[in-house]
Amino acid sequence: MSAGHAEGRVQSRTLLTIGALGVVFGDIGTSPIYTIQTVFNPGDPHPVPVSADSVFGIVSLIFWAVTIIVTIKYVLLVLRADNQGEGGILALITLIRSHGTNGSRRTKLILAGLGIFGASLFFGDSMITPAISVLSAVEGLKVVEPGLDAYVVPITATIIVVLFTLQRLGTGRIGRSFGLVMVLWFATIGAAGIGGITRHPEILKALSPTYALGFLTNHFGHAFFALAAVVLAITGAEALYADLGHFGRAPITRAWLILVFPACILSYLGQGALVLKDQSSVSSPFFLLVPEWGRIPLVLLATAATVIASQAVITGAFSVARQAVQLGYLPRLRILHTSSKTIGQIYVPWINWALMISVLTLVFAFQTSAALAFAFGMAVTATVTINSVLFFYIVRKQWGKPLWVVLGGGAVFLSIELLFLAANLTKLVHGAWLPLLIGITVFTVLTTWQRGRALVTARRERQEGSLTTFINELHDARPPLHRVPGTAVFLNRGKDTVPLAMRANVEHNHILHENVVILSIETEPVPSVDDADRITIDDLGFDDDRIVHVTARFGYVQTPDVAAVLRLAAEQSSEVASLDLSDTSYFLSTIELRLGEHPDMPRWRSRLFVATSHISADAAEYFGLPRDRVVIMGSRIDV
Repeated sequence: MSAGHAEGRVQSRTLLTIGALGVVFGDIGTSPIYTIQTVFNPGDPHPVPVSADSVFGIVSLIFWAVTIIVTIKYVLLVLRADNQGEGGILALITLIRSHGTNGSRRTKLILAGLGIFGASLFFGDSMITPAISVLSAVEGLKVVEPGLDAYVVPITATIIVVLFTLQRLGTGRIGRSFGLVMVLWFATIGAAGIGGITRHPEILKALSPTYALGFLTNHFGHAFFALAAVVLAITGAEALYADLGHFGRAPITRAWLILVFPACILSYLGQGALVLKDQSSVSSPFFLLVPEWGRIPLVLLATAATVIASQAVITGAFSVARQAVQLGYLPRLRILHTSSKTIGQIYVPWINWALMISVLTLVFAFQTSAALAFAFGMAVTATVTINSVLFFYIVRKQWGKPLWVVLGGGAVFLSIELLFLAANLTKLVHGAWLPLLIGITVFTVLTTWQRGRALVTARRERQEGSLTTFINELHDARPPLHRVPGTAVFLNRGKDTVPLAMRANVEHNHILHENVVILSIETEPVPSVDDADRITIDDLGFDDDRIVHVTARFGYVQTPDVAAVLRLAAEQSSEVASLDLSDTSYFLSTIELRLGEHPDMPRWRSRLFVATSHISADAAEYFGLPRDRVVIMGSRIDV
């Protein structure tokens, strides 16, 4: 290998690592702002007294929680459970449901349902993260000047409105600077932490697990309730896995072990040292770690870092929403690509504005980051616990690891995570109910759409009839059906039934185009499908009627492109190549859903299904069809 080539590889790895810093670690990297002050928050319904034992115990608990759950579980283990390079809870679901994973169908369905609930909780995380992150950063103004307290909420709301308004422009341009900002952020909080440690080096004893275990056993009453805030130190751990497909395991691992993990731990140790020296600093130990002259710059840097953390979570919500659409848990949503180079950079308007309204509601309702922390902890613990259940099922059933390994590993992680979950349940009436409510609501919408879609599909298939029978009737018709010049592309769900628009054209207009392509788009339970495996062409039994069926396959992170499919089909088939694609009409079959007299689901679910259908994007825009050549023909189905 030449020196230049080796240097290029090193540079590429460095850029990927810096990129991961800007996208993956924004959430977990800003946790030091609010974690320790939340633990000792005097307004907590179960306050933890400030003492040497509690400070050593809390810092030790934070260190070992981050080490065990983030470093060992996520970075060293879970990142290996990828679905063709993609990560996230939906990747775990597709791995579990794949034919390569052993296990009963019933168990797989239950675990898939649990995974969908975990994905639903992520939407709650997407609402809470921008609110608590930006609030906690702007609250640094109170440390600089207590009289600025009244401006915290308005400034936070303004930043959030600007953040969501700019989403439609895409993150491509500013994304390149995210990593550099986060490098500065981690260097700053690490240096501030070292400054705090030098003032009280004894805090380094907290790295010993004996302090965590001692606090749990000797002061269990305080330690148990403190866990509800300690868990804030691992917020964003799921992002390590969810963003696997963007950067790969190696850059994420390098960024975490080399910079993020040390910087965060140094900050926690420094804050602990400061509280040991001056208990009054517990109100805002993060900002008080730096000298007075550095607090305004730190507030500005913290605000930039929390905006980046929010951006990462918003982008994640867009990606999860698109995957939910592709897997059949949401109707088609309007999805805009904000980059011509990176397919993952998307903007989903409906999700964006729904999130903005939700985040602003949380900011005005809770007012402080401490009040929101109770809600945040529940979302985190529930998600990481579900992740463990799904992951260890894959370890046993797909990787074939011995049962004692699975039970031993699962017992270690789940015992810790369930303890965190139990602690957060004590905050249920103080805000922890919020992410559960959001998760249950989103889960209900997703599963209702999936169930309703299955019922509508079955009823629609009865209306459409068999495609094979229909083609045979067309071929045997005497006199033959009148064919008009041009090409018609009928989008259909498969090749078993007749497109409603095609049936209507034949039965009511008694005509058919000279060339016909019936196009079915299938979403595979994999992230992406190569062009070589994209299409299958079937002449439907007759090679002289100029009617062909094309099946196009896409992964669940890919966006269907009809024009690209037809060009690819023309390259691979002489039947399609002979068509004049510039003289093509596209026929869409639309369904008007109406609540029936005797709905197939409980009436409230039928109403929810019909209501959800109204957010569906225009089919022509979703499939990238030219507006001036689209014909829409509809029918009505009662649900």
